[in-house]
Amino acid sequence: MHISNKTVFSFLLSGLVLTGCQTVTEKPASLSAHNLEFTEAPSADATTATTTEPSLQHADNTQPTDLWQVTRDHMTLDLYLDNPRVQSQLQWFSKHPKYMDRVVKRAEPYYYHILTQAIERGIPAELALLPIVESAFDPFAYSHGRAAGAWQFIPSTGKHFGLKQNWWYDGRRDIISSTDAAYTYLAQLNKRFDGDWLLALAAYNAGGGNVSLAIKRNKRQGKATDFWSLNLPKETMAYVPKLLAIAELIKNAEQYDLALQPISNQPYFSAIDTHSQIDLAQAASMAGISTKELYLLNPGFNRWATAPEGPHRLLIPVEHADQFTQALTALPASERVKWTRYKIKSGDSLIAIAKKFETTVGLIRKTNNINGNSIRAGKTILVPTASQQASEYALSQHQRHIQKQKSISRSTDRKDTYYTVKSGDSFWSIAKKHNVGVRQLANWNSMAPGDALPTGKRLVIWSKPAQSVLSSAERQIIRKVGYKVRSGDSLARIAGKFNVRIADILHWNNLDKAKYLKPGQRLTLYVDVTRTQ
Repeated sequence: MHISNKTVFSFLLSGLVLTGCQTVTEKPASLSAHNLEFTEAPSADATTATTTEPSLQHADNTQPTDLWQVTRDHMTLDLYLDNPRVQSQLQWFSKHPKYMDRVVKRAEPYYYHILTQAIERGIPAELALLPIVESAFDPFAYSHGRAAGAWQFIPSTGKHFGLKQNWWYDGRRDIISSTDAAYTYLAQLNKRFDGDWLLALAAYNAGGGNVSLAIKRNKRQGKATDFWSLNLPKETMAYVPKLLAIAELIKNAEQYDLALQPISNQPYFSAIDTHSQIDLAQAASMAGISTKELYLLNPGFNRWATAPEGPHRLLIPVEHADQFTQALTALPASERVKWTRYKIKSGDSLIAIAKKFETTVGLIRKTNNINGNSIRAGKTILVPTASQQASEYALSQHQRHIQKQKSISRSTDRKDTYYTVKSGDSFWSIAKKHNVGVRQLANWNSMAPGDALPTGKRLVIWSKPAQSVLSSAERQIIRKVGYKVRSGDSLARIAGKFNVRIADILHWNNLDKAKYLKPGQRLTLYVDVTRTQ
């Protein structure tokens, strides 16, 4: 995924400075909730509580089967199709139907809830499409500007709108909480700009303060103060047209030969109150789904379990909700997390023990009634531990980082080295020392350049291999080679045959790695003829 460049701007609201969201997009930069109320579950002892939203209806009380039709029925914005900026965006999206296919597939578990909330709040349905612009509907998206989640909240704005952020949990990625916060923020911005949704959207991207300043500049110069007349940051100038172009594509999909995959007009998930911390692998097993599916519905959880202090809410696919509710009712709270007895060894510290078991010092203290940091060798303490191997928690923060390193390893000839952060270090000083980019270094470590860099943290650095001085006879001789794919060929086989990288073959031929090669297909290769066998 390409992460676009963006300047972070401030939003002045009620005396508090908020910073605008960051945009994460696969598109080239040049182109530019209401409160959840639980109702009693049908279990005998009411251990859990569940909510499921009703299906959406037309104004005439008939019920469309496809959410895209519901979206069309509730669109209210002027799409400004005669504007060249909208036309530019519309042209790009029209030419990249695969992008929309990927986005729709990602959106399916979340879109019913997001659209429902927009309609219930009485705001334009087009706003439910905003996560396409912000994150391509990736709930794990994280930008270089420290914005996270489908709605791309930065830490300070997220906290202002009540999104908890701690070691266990990040509410900016929670689908229910972040959607509620995003719509609340957008509604406030809409009110601030006298009901102008385009200005509200621009402010969501660039910050309300910057939009207000642009309006004041235009007023002083006697110019119009609508969105199209303002001089705003480059990304913001494209941000609103992107949303309008996407809305037009959804509204008139047939006209643009866009085959939108239908999304059923039915709730995808139920929200179930667990009342206490629970191991996510155990919860997935109880629901009869994979841990990956559970994480995708509950992307706010960073670790192997829900947060000890809450939220104690899990989103479960509707068809699995009853099974999960019954299993949860039968499971005592004391068995929802596995506890291990650990005998303290000489040299142990609470920090070291917490790191070893992927938990927090605070939870160990609370569980064992420990005050301060003093512990004694030989004493046994209780520590919460994951019930399964780490790899089972495939989308936990740690496992996502491991998968990222594997992906980098497969696509580069760089070698991984490790660096332990020392007092006084910064991303800039470390990057300079190892001759790599600051954003590059942060990205390798699933961080942003503005993130805190604690002493003792271990960073991975992907360094270029040392270049030896070659004689003229030893230097590469690169030739363009045409190759016809044969039966049984694969990218790996061709790459091995010609001593090139799979990533280069994909790049040279504009191929999609997910698609198979076909016999007779023509490929262009750039081969070092001194190394071919």
